Amino acid sequence: MRLAEPRIAPLTDAEMDEVQRELVAPMTATGRVLNIFRTLIRAPKATRGFLAWGNYIMSRRNDLPAREREIVILRTGFLCKSGYEWTQHVEIGLRIGLTTEECERIKVGAEAPGWSPADAALIRATDDLHKDQFISNASWAGLKAHFTDKQCMDVVFTTGQYTQVSMILNSFGVQLDPGQTLDPDLKGF
Repeated sequence: MRLAEPRIAPLTDAEMDEVQRELVAPMTATGRVLNIFRTLIRAPKATRGFLAWGNYIMSRRNDLPAREREIVILRTGFLCKSGYEWTQHVEIGLRIGLTTEECERIKVGAEAPGWSPADAALIRATDDLHKDQFISNASWAGLKAHFTDKQCMDVVFTTGQYTQVSMILNSFGVQLDPGQTLDPDLKGF
């Protein structure tokens, strides 16, 4: 975690106004409102737009299969040193079929032993976008060997979304939700 406490405190249920409660109502109905949304809700208009785009990225409209999408998200979160992002998406990744070993290999990168060529291509493209905001010709060719044009677009969309999310989380100091533990490799950032 970059900050030990929030710069922008998450709202409690009692602090939310009617518009804010309306925006988080679907989350409340499923059990809990995560700290990221309790923080973002301080800017309701921005939150509405954020949720619309984020819902695309996390939906079946994103043509990347869920496992591949999570590889991209986790690599982005790790490169951005976002402890909150990493923690949330390891849980999601494990639910959709990533293994604990694969999550550990995501930290190492595309050269870690055991990746399929398609998985390594996803990681290389994510690394390029993080480093240069551009996928090199070699990395693009690697993606195209395994993914459609739309899926390649969704790699860029997903990396961009989770780079933004990581910037938000890191800069606002969003803290882990109750019951979560920070990965030791992301302590001290």
